[in-house]
Amino acid sequence: MDTQPLPFSQACENNRAPILAVLQAAFADRSHVLEIGSGTGQHSVYFAPRLPHLVWQTSDLAENHPGIAAWHAAHPAPNLRPPLHFDLLADAWPATAEAGAGAYDAVFSSNTAHIVGWPLVRRMFALVGGHLPPGGQFALYGPFNYGGDYTSDSNRAFDQWLRERDARSGIRDFEDIVALAAQQGLALEHDHAMPANNRLLVFVRQDL
Repeated sequence: MDTQPLPFSQACENNRAPILAVLQAAFADRSHVLEIGSGTGQHSVYFAPRLPHLVWQTSDLAENHPGIAAWHAAHPAPNLRPPLHFDLLADAWPATAEAGAGAYDAVFSSNTAHIVGWPLVRRMFALVGGHLPPGGQFALYGPFNYGGDYTSDSNRAFDQWLRERDARSGIRDFEDIVALAAQQGLALEHDHAMPANNRLLVFVRQDL
């Protein structure tokens, strides 16, 4: 029987431990996390067994599900859930048979805000802000500009590559992200420096 090859991202291998160190504190009292854009699935199989107190729910476009499932089969964990179909362009907030759409008290997303177009970034924040309960956490990882400028020459080159590949993508301004979050009732709690000129922004849903 043929087996699905494991898709691989070196960036996931490089950043998983620093991200986990933040999530262990940010999600210490969380119970059900939705990962938006699980990609290869590498983050989920690393985080779930190291955060055993919570359920880690993966999600992504359908074409990425086989790779995620292959990683889950190779590295199973009792609190790890198979991917839900979630397309920011068209889909509603994903619900699980286990606990429904209101299950999540935390959201994690890595390397999505600079890949999708700005309208989809806005929709992601609207969905997160509209469904997280008060006190819920949203952790967003990736590169950001500050004061309208790049934080490194490598980020400048990366942004140019992104825009040449897809004019709708690109590194977002930190200030625009924080303002967008505030519009959806999400207040910036921490801005963590990460390796390779990345950041991990942690937002908390306000009790409005």
